Amino acid sequence: MSKSKTFPIGRDAKTGRLIPVEEAKRRPNTTTVERMPKSGHGDTKGDPSRKK
Repeated sequence: MSKSKTFPIGRDAKTGRLIPVEEAKRRPNTTTVERMPKSGHGDTKGDPSRKK
């Protein structure tokens, strides 16, 4: 089984600030739960290669 390269995080729709997932699930009208890449696993498609 492979490890996930992302993790869930809550976001307040009014302010845009990150909040705990539990709080986001309690307030579904004003929050959303999204997946965020872990450090070092971000999207690099389209970036030029850094290898020389």
